[in-house]
Amino acid sequence: MEAIWVFVPVLGAALLHAPVLSLDLLKSLKRPLDGGACFRGRRVFGDNKTWRGALVMTTGVLAATLLLSLWDPWWSRLPNGIRDAGPVLYGLLLGIGVVLGELPNSFLKRRLDIAPGTQRNLLLTIYDQADFVLVVWVVLLPLWTMAVWQAALVFVLVTAVHLVINVIGYAIGARSAPI
Repeated sequence: MEAIWVFVPVLGAALLHAPVLSLDLLKSLKRPLDGGACFRGRRVFGDNKTWRGALVMTTGVLAATLLLSLWDPWWSRLPNGIRDAGPVLYGLLLGIGVVLGELPNSFLKRRLDIAPGTQRNLLLTIYDQADFVLVVWVVLLPLWTMAVWQAALVFVLVTAVHLVINVIGYAIGARSAPI
């Protein structure tokens, strides 16, 4: 199914971001995206959404896309519109979609007074694992239209994979909690 293949380069975000977090690299970019701004007395996104994360994750997705595009068994499974756009545009849009896709959930969690990096609500915890899927769906619309059933399937698969990645990230010290 082509929709699953579209999201494979997202793994590049975790692969690049994990060592940056665990080794605390690029400290000068470790500044909150919201600049410390508040909305109704609470932070907009919190300290865990940083310029470092946004840039590293977008770069990781782009790098994974560029590398994978050299492998025809993967590249040929992508929708025509994505292949026609090329790996750079597709990788950038995918990476930006991943980063932007995490922001609404962070905003909501700040409104509910849930501290950055913590979970208190089962539905939000599940949504948090694949929140970017919906935004990527929208961001990729100029290249490809994903069907609702495809988005639902990808959401479930990404949630499962993300939970495993979180546990691995916790084990290597890149996360403070396993989920």
